Amino acid sequence: MKSYYNILGVERGASQDDIKKAYRKLALKYHPDRNKNDAEAENRFKEISEAYAVLSDKDKRKKYDAYGAEGFRQRYSQEDIFRDFDLDEILRNFGFGGGPGYGGGFGQFFGGQGGGYPDPFGPGMGRHPRRNKGADMLSDITISFEEAALGAEKRFSVDRPTGREDTNLKIPAGISEGKKLRLSGKGHPGMNGGPPGDLYFRVHVQPHPLFTREGDNILVEQTIDLSDALLGTTIEVPTLEGTKQVKVPAGTQPNSKLRLKELGVRANGKRGDQLVKIKVALPKELTEEQKKLVQKMKEVGL
Repeated sequence: MKSYYNILGVERGASQDDIKKAYRKLALKYHPDRNKNDAEAENRFKEISEAYAVLSDKDKRKKYDAYGAEGFRQRYSQEDIFRDFDLDEILRNFGFGGGPGYGGGFGQFFGGQGGGYPDPFGPGMGRHPRRNKGADMLSDITISFEEAALGAEKRFSVDRPTGREDTNLKIPAGISEGKKLRLSGKGHPGMNGGPPGDLYFRVHVQPHPLFTREGDNILVEQTIDLSDALLGTTIEVPTLEGTKQVKVPAGTQPNSKLRLKELGVRANGKRGDQLVKIKVALPKELTEEQKKLVQKMKEVGL
C-alpha cells in the first residue's frame, strides 16, 4: 500500500506548508479540467486528494503516522477520511474556478455523496455509483499460553462502527503469536449499498512462566541433583494437563531431553510432544565429607 507521503512526494516530517504546496502542484497537473477523458489522470487526482485529506488534518495525520498506511486504512473508512474536508473550497483557494466541469461540483465527481467527502473509486461514479465493500477493521487480543496450545472459545468486547459490541471468538488450537483471525462482515459498513468489511483479530500470546514453545512441541526445564543424574530418579514434571511422574534414567547427561508423547500443542488434528530438558545442579561448595566421597569416586574412575 502506497504511503500518502510518497503519493504527494514529500518527506514524512514535511511541514503543512510543504504538503499544501505539493498538493497544489499535483492538483494543477492532474485536475480533470486539464485532462479531459483521461481515466489515469482522474484516478491520480483522486489519489492525491485522499492523501491531502489525511495529511492536511493534524489529528488524522497523527493517527496515520501512528498506525501506518495499512493500519490506518483498516481503521478508517472513506467517509472517515473525507469527513470535514471541503475539496471544492480548497481548490477555489488554490485558484481553480468551480467544479471540474462535471456538474454538481467535486462531490458529484467523486460519487455524488455530498457532505464534503469523495469516494475515490473508478470513473463515472456521479451517474452510477459503484457498490464498494467497507473497510476492514483490526483489533488486538491477548490469550494465554494454554489457550493458544489447546484452543478455546472466548468473549471479547470490540469497538465497531455501530458501537461497542461483545462477540464470541473461537481460538483454534495451535495458533501462534501475530496470527490473525477473521470475522466476516463485522467491519466498517459498505458504501453505496456494498457489503461490510471484515473484522480481524491479531493474536498475542502471553508468555508462560514454565513452558516455551518449539513448533508444536512444548519445552520445560527440570533441575536434578548430580547423584540423581548418576543413579537415576523419578521426578514430578508440570504439563498442560497437570503434573506427571517421569523416570530419569541413570547416567542422564546435562541438557539431555526426555520426551513425553502427545502432551504438546494441538494443531491440525495432531498433537506435539512435551520435552523435558534436564539440568544438573552442581554444588558450589563441598563439605569435608563430600570432598572425601568425591575423591573416592575419582579414585575408582568416576
